[in-house]
Amino acid sequence: MSERDALVERFASFPGRLADAARASRERSFPAGEWGPTEVVSHLIAVEEVVWRARLRDLEATEDPRWSRTEPGLAAGLEDAPLDEILSTFEAARAGTAEIVRALDAAGWARSGTHAVYGRLDVAGLLGVAIDHDAEHLRGIATD
Repeated sequence: MSERDALVERFASFPGRLADAARASRERSFPAGEWGPTEVVSHLIAVEEVVWRARLRDLEATEDPRWSRTEPGLAAGLEDAPLDEILSTFEAARAGTAEIVRALDAAGWARSGTHAVYGRLDVAGLLGVAIDHDAEHLRGIATD
């Protein structure tokens, strides 16, 4: 497996790890103001569209796009949805984003933009930031 394929697979396979952790921690209490599994997954759905897909579209449409730090809240319309529905929605969203990335040719993979915090990011760099963001939220809900 190439380095590119391994990176995309790590990005694409995250929903399974997230689902395991979310289901394991759904009965755990979280301190006031801290997100539990439902909120974390809902947030990741919003991030998928507002951050990762938006930046991939920017790379396709704009030469050297500029990005600010964006941290959306929760996805709209899922406030009363059960955890399994929210997990399924995230899994579908991530699968769609992974397909966009898999479809990139060499020129698309090499395109880059500049992030206000992370600096210059090509697609591999963008996926690295996404993977780090995923891991941060996974740690927040993982059971000890």
